[in-house]
Amino acid sequence: MTIASKLALSSRLLALALSAALLPPIVGKAQDRPPPETGSGRIEREAVRTKKYVVVAANPLASAAGRDVLRRGGSALDAAIAVQMVLTLVEPQSSGIGGGAFLVYYNARTKKLLTYDGRETAPAAAKPDRFLDAQGKPLAFYDAVVGGKSVGVPGVLRMLEMAHSKHGKLPWSQLFQPAIQLAQQGFPLSPRLYSLLNNDIYLSRLEPAKSYFYRVDGTPKPIGTRLINLPLAEVLQQIANGGADAFYQGNIAGDIVTTVTQAAVPGDLTTADLAQYQAKQREPVCGTYRIYKVCGMGPPSSGGLTVLQILGILQQFNLAAIKPASVDAVHLFSEAGRLAYADRNLYIADADFVPVPVKELIDPYYLKLRAALISLETSIGEATAGNPLLQQARRWGQDQSREFPSTSHIAIVDAAGNAVSMTTSIEDAFGSRLMVRGFLLNNQLTDFSFSPTTDGKPVANRVEAKKRPRSSMAPIMVFDRNGKLVMVIGSAGGPQIINYVAKALVAHLDWGLDIQQALSLPNFGSRNGPTELEANTDVVNLKPALEVKGHTVRVIQLTSGSHGIVLTNQGLISGADPRREGAPLGE
Repeated sequence: MTIASKLALSSRLLALALSAALLPPIVGKAQDRPPPETGSGRIEREAVRTKKYVVVAANPLASAAGRDVLRRGGSALDAAIAVQMVLTLVEPQSSGIGGGAFLVYYNARTKKLLTYDGRETAPAAAKPDRFLDAQGKPLAFYDAVVGGKSVGVPGVLRMLEMAHSKHGKLPWSQLFQPAIQLAQQGFPLSPRLYSLLNNDIYLSRLEPAKSYFYRVDGTPKPIGTRLINLPLAEVLQQIANGGADAFYQGNIAGDIVTTVTQAAVPGDLTTADLAQYQAKQREPVCGTYRIYKVCGMGPPSSGGLTVLQILGILQQFNLAAIKPASVDAVHLFSEAGRLAYADRNLYIADADFVPVPVKELIDPYYLKLRAALISLETSIGEATAGNPLLQQARRWGQDQSREFPSTSHIAIVDAAGNAVSMTTSIEDAFGSRLMVRGFLLNNQLTDFSFSPTTDGKPVANRVEAKKRPRSSMAPIMVFDRNGKLVMVIGSAGGPQIINYVAKALVAHLDWGLDIQQALSLPNFGSRNGPTELEANTDVVNLKPALEVKGHTVRVIQLTSGSHGIVLTNQGLISGADPRREGAPLGE
């Protein structure tokens, strides 16, 4: 049997094991039954319909933890905390307490939308030349990633604590118990985790991750192996008892700093950096698309602004008259992406450090001017950034950061109508590869531009002390013309997150696909480089026609991790990305 067929078979067996062995048995609910896989490795999915509430997360065990919190009367925010703690354990390659997150929260009672920033920060000792070698040239990416130099101050716990103080219903300590129990009793190693462990060439070289994930011969522990993580259980219990302070001060913080500063490639993180970290509540960024109001996270995330730019440019075209995932659809979507990413790469960074023209970037007149640059017949090629201030703006140097797609998205609606859209990450798969007491530390500082200047101009997203690196995470909520929440969505996937989310929004709002169909639709788009088409999908057949229009086309794996919920008068309709192991669970 080939490795691919073993993975496909084991994925089905794992799903059955999860529902039978570790999840509370619930008979007769379609949303609890594992979906069948197709021969391509993608999971065949249909939209899940629930009446009261639903949780969509990247692993069924995490979804189950969130669902059980909602069953006990917890809020969407309570459920998000339980989900994140379980993801730290069962999906360690993507997110966890050693990383950061952005959270968009809708309060159904007050009708207010709030956004919370739990992005990592650079240490106080960080300098702009952090990722340059002795000759002043940018380091090779993994020379910068692996080790302590790439580790930023984790932010997710402080952010969740801040949000819980305002929106939580259940006690903080109760929300950690599902993850603690799983860590103590063990969970089955999933096919996706196995595949990533098998492909990674760094993690197996570093203890204690090596002993936890790998066998003596250096190969990953087999799919279905029960992983027990007692060190993480102890850490989570300390945080449950002592709040986020137990993480940011005391022995856990000391162990983080020791691990970072004593790594083979050491970093300069200090206990003071951890103790002084602050999560922030920020203003959401919102724009109009057709008859809808679309809102998301502002800087230091570029996700909300760039999604809004893509939508604002596409608003000038009648997409409803164009067949989904057709040549014309992919052409227009890719051209809009080029223009939006060109602005993103120049202007967007941590707004606490550089002036970001937030309102100007999504001004309808400016986006109309940008859309006028698009030809229906010929590709722009590489777009140049616009001048959203409509005057002589300060011109930044071109960013040279690289993001890799190891992130996770959580979508939740509770029984009261409160909602969470939260994207969480440790950046690259397995982050810095440094494990501390059962959890992995992020490598988010490599989201900064490695070069602090280009052509003599400062890069907005350059490294600076206590600055937050730019992100592409794009947790989004959509409202109708009456201000009613109608959609909760977001995705994993590094810098492609923006295209993944915008594609799903267009697919649902313009093309009328249900949420699952919108997420399952092949991925495509441009980040102001080649037009990217998802390998092993029907859009690959569009390559010759796109090349006639002047596109340079790359056929690549575009492994999104998109999760979404649509709110209707009849209830909730949710979907999970078929490319990953996630599942909607609710009632």
